[in-house]
Amino acid sequence: MAEKISSILIANRGEIALRVIRCCKELGIRSIAIYSDEDVRAIHVKRADEAYHIGPAAPAQSYLNMAKIVETAKGAGADAIHPGYGFLSENENFPEMCEKNGIIFIGPTAKAMEVTGDKMKCKEVMNNAKVPTVPGSDGIIEDVEKAADIAHKAGYPVLLKSAFGGGGRGIRLANDEKQLRQEFEMASAESKAAFGKAALFVEKYLQRIRHIEFQLIRDSHGNGRHLFERECSIQRRHQKLIEMSPSPVVDQKTRERIGEIAVRAAAAVDYLNAGTAEFLRDPEGNFYFIEINSRLQVEHPVTELVTGLDLVKLQIAVAQGEEIPFKQEDLKMNGCAIECRINAEDPFYDFAPSVGPVPTCNIPYGPGVRVDTYLYPTCTVSGYYDSLVAKLLTWGRHFDEARVRMRNALDEFAIEGINTTIPLYKTIMEEDNFIKGDLSTDYLDRFKIFDKMAGDVKERTKDRASAAVAAVLLQSEFVKKSGTTENNAAARSKWKSRGATS
Repeated sequence: MAEKISSILIANRGEIALRVIRCCKELGIRSIAIYSDEDVRAIHVKRADEAYHIGPAAPAQSYLNMAKIVETAKGAGADAIHPGYGFLSENENFPEMCEKNGIIFIGPTAKAMEVTGDKMKCKEVMNNAKVPTVPGSDGIIEDVEKAADIAHKAGYPVLLKSAFGGGGRGIRLANDEKQLRQEFEMASAESKAAFGKAALFVEKYLQRIRHIEFQLIRDSHGNGRHLFERECSIQRRHQKLIEMSPSPVVDQKTRERIGEIAVRAAAAVDYLNAGTAEFLRDPEGNFYFIEINSRLQVEHPVTELVTGLDLVKLQIAVAQGEEIPFKQEDLKMNGCAIECRINAEDPFYDFAPSVGPVPTCNIPYGPGVRVDTYLYPTCTVSGYYDSLVAKLLTWGRHFDEARVRMRNALDEFAIEGINTTIPLYKTIMEEDNFIKGDLSTDYLDRFKIFDKMAGDVKERTKDRASAAVAAVLLQSEFVKKSGTTENNAAARSKWKSRGATS
């Protein structure tokens, strides 16, 4: 067993940094925060036992600066680093650098990350382990003729996807061969621009699918457990908005069967620590493995609410060499939990980013309500980082109790100064198909949810114009401070340039 961890540097910001800091306080572990120029007044800086300046606002010069972060951790005497999610959490070079400097990385090994981060390599491993995968190419496709041949065998429509993509980026749909040929070159260029490699693969596009994932934990003694499923089908641009557990379509027999497959998938890549096996489910009930997310997920509190477990505590225990303290049969699912990602985006206007000061905010509370957020009155939502400002969760003895609590909590949640996704979620909580559990990744378009959203759009136009002017002025100030230009894409927030969370 490794030595007990007594101090952790959190290589992140926002609500996830606060989440880890709170866990450290419960365990009596010294918490060490880092912050950029933009985050001098951030709440995670105030809550940590110690905090160190890491660099300018631009992520490439601060939260993505591996050498500086490791140097800071060594200087502060940190035993371990927790990466949170986003930023360096899935960078295989980071755990390797930590290990070389005698620092425990709270997450998977570099070797496991290398496999899970390469979709084609991971698919090959899963096929060998008899884990069902989506029909399509078994390797990277560099030639459009080969892509057309595979697409013909798999059957249209198909997706062209970057082998190194993530977060919904690097994906193109082709409904026929003509469109495939048109999209292939563009997809290759997009992959190279976004991920540095023009590596594509072809995958059958499954329609009316649900996105269902299984939370995993695996220790250094070879013990693996799944912590049940989360339904993540309500998405926009291939990115999750609402998650819940249990899934309306997963019964106990299916849960055990797919959970065992998820544990087998983790063993196949010799996974360590917390991660998530992601699946697509078609209308016939078939499950297809798509990837392992090698980090703690944004939606991990959903699992915590229905299992009673603390996943960050589990991560720390596994990182210091302990065995998982429970068997699979010991776990029971209790009630239902729902999470809404509160993003600083305007759902009335195609999720346009919204940044600026938050003069006041009212955080909901009450039985079965949990809010993970970095917001406080007079704080500022920055354009440098992703759009997630809060995670609102509710728990109930059953789905309808959790749903009603969520509806009420959304009514109470008020964030002044910026637009958020709250109005969208208010509509969804009352929408018939959501209540019936008729979900799919095209839910928003299929049921014309945006047409159902309440609110006076004419009145909102004035607010939108003011917000747009403020956003432009703020972004100009960000550019001026950081020296960022249109040709320096690495220094810009992916959210700001794409209108998407990471």
